[in-house]
Amino acid sequence: MLRYVFLPLGSLLSAVLPTAGPTPPPAAATCSFTITNKLAQARPAETISLPAARLPAVGTGHLEVHDQQTGAVLASQPLDLDGDGKPEELLFQADFGARATRRFTVAVAPGAAPATPAGSPATFSRFVPERIDDYAWENDRVAFRTYGPVAQQLTEAGRKDGTLTSGMDCWLKRVPYPIIDKWYGGYPADHRYYHVDRGEGYDPYHVGASRGCGGTGVWDQDRLLVSKNFVRYRLLATGPIRTVFELTYAPWEANGRVVTEKKRISLDLGSQLTRYEEILTSSAPLPNFVIGITLHDQKGTVAADKAAGWFRHWETIDDAQLGTGLVLDPRRVTEYRDYRTDQTDQSHLLVFTKPEPENLVFYAGFAWTKAGRIQTVQDWEAYLADFARRLASPLPVCWAK
Repeated sequence: MLRYVFLPLGSLLSAVLPTAGPTPPPAAATCSFTITNKLAQARPAETISLPAARLPAVGTGHLEVHDQQTGAVLASQPLDLDGDGKPEELLFQADFGARATRRFTVAVAPGAAPATPAGSPATFSRFVPERIDDYAWENDRVAFRTYGPVAQQLTEAGRKDGTLTSGMDCWLKRVPYPIIDKWYGGYPADHRYYHVDRGEGYDPYHVGASRGCGGTGVWDQDRLLVSKNFVRYRLLATGPIRTVFELTYAPWEANGRVVTEKKRISLDLGSQLTRYEEILTSSAPLPNFVIGITLHDQKGTVAADKAAGWFRHWETIDDAQLGTGLVLDPRRVTEYRDYRTDQTDQSHLLVFTKPEPENLVFYAGFAWTKAGRIQTVQDWEAYLADFARRLASPLPVCWAK
């Protein structure tokens, strides 16, 4: 049994802690640090990850992140991914100007951290049993969903109300507040509820048997081999800055190779793109691992900068335009294809990667012109190129002595 053991490149927009030398103990009540943007471009809404080992002991209080220039307390989020009740990281977000340096302090404040006000921009994800067994996630810009085992079983039983796919669906939202609960709330009375735009957005995006926006598979003998619906989910964290969850898939066959697959999925506030970390095992070496974006009815245009690590599709849906895209470390990419065929749901932008001993980490998402931020294909390409540059240049934390 071959095992591909994946280690992430690190979350995009997350700070990198220098590893040289021993880790000193945290300060009793505060600690300070600086972060420098080495790029000649602004970096808004950067998510910074601080390791708990460098932070003050919390006790009965909570940690606050202070901007040393303005004195403002910045929104933050403890991240406890192993569920032991002890956060491994503290997340916060800040804007950085081109080649700018900013200074911050983490301090212990009394009492519990204040709750995020209802309706505020936030990240969120949950299992959705009221719509068979979807799993959905969102932030202040985008929303997505994918499909569980009951939806698969309904399709395999010949029912028309099921869904058989491990592709990723895009929900086109244009409001900063959460919409998942509201849109699904209308589903029991009207199964078309979230397919109608009532001013907040809607779901016109077709996935079917395609990869949707960021689904994966193995290309072999001129066809794409893929998993079926997820069989288990595990919520690890939800908002306000990052939501994290895992989806596990039943073993599937890729031309005689048995593949097992788990995805760790996260979405940060302010991002158009979801982060995917693929954890795979295979009974024999895989020829490749492919990420796909559906090309609906063979329409739309494809472009890419393979050397930079970004790939995009641009199409018209109803009376607006939608850009979908992928960003990943270009060193993992072997080729990409604008693959179009008359087979239903099988036309894709395919990005080929070589399986390696490290996890495959990539980012996939979209921009809808009615959301108001990205209006042209040039805007979309500029966003993806900017995202790729930031991914390649993580922000270092310099701790005060």
